[in-house]
Amino acid sequence: MIIKPQFKLKENENGLYLVSTPLGNLKDITLRAIEVLQQSDYILCEDTRVSKNLLDRYQIKSKLVSNHKFNEKKNLVKIIEDLKFGKIISLISDAGTPSISDPGSILVNECINNEIRIFPIPGPSAVATAISISGFSDKFLFCGFLPDKKHQLSNELKKFSEFENSLVFFISPKKINKIIPELKNNFSGRKIVFCREISKMYEEFIRKNVDELELFEKEPKGELTVVISEKKINKNISKKLTEFDMNIIKKMINKLSTREIIDILSQISNVSKKEIYNYCLELKNEK
Repeated sequence: MIIKPQFKLKENENGLYLVSTPLGNLKDITLRAIEVLQQSDYILCEDTRVSKNLLDRYQIKSKLVSNHKFNEKKNLVKIIEDLKFGKIISLISDAGTPSISDPGSILVNECINNEIRIFPIPGPSAVATAISISGFSDKFLFCGFLPDKKHQLSNELKKFSEFENSLVFFISPKKINKIIPELKNNFSGRKIVFCREISKMYEEFIRKNVDELELFEKEPKGELTVVISEKKINKNISKKLTEFDMNIIKKMINKLSTREIIDILSQISNVSKKEIYNYCLELKNEK
């Protein structure tokens, strides 16, 4: 299959292109991504063997240059020189959007420092895909890969557990059983989705309650994108009114009805509606 470019990059459009590539299914690439890759002087990639499959599929002849976490600093000087000279260079990862938990941020920052133009070519993202099918809150924190050492892992997950919205992690299949006990310790009462082999033949979404998690009998194939649901807050067993809460109520008491005050304060505080009502009543009885 040959995709003919529908536009020509002008001379003043040289720069670094961050090109999103398919998570698995090669049909998920965008037409614009193909066009940019076709017109690149060369393409920086994590693994040339993986990226060659994509380039061969769409008959893209641009040269592939290995650029991974072990050599990206070494490559930096030449890449910046080429960009300053006016070349068009694309950066891709093995899958998804580059520079997010993948090599690329060092190069992006060096381009910023040298006032070299950077162009994002949007496309597949494991994070957005996982959130979209989770059924959880679309307000989320992306946590990337978790640390290896047990002490650091425990501290990180404890910190993340205080976050009230959804959480997204990348987890290696080799480490998942090491992490599951920590997930149960820190996210009791929440739900979880394991997204495996997204867009591939053996795509699978495993939905569980965190408290019911068990170790995998066999190491799952492929990197896991994991989504944990938002924290449920029970306002019936919430804190007492703080001095800050009481000052807000005092300012509103002569301007708004009790119902309006309860509605407003409930949105910015975890205090129960009964607590707010009782304090409003107390203020009105003082008059």
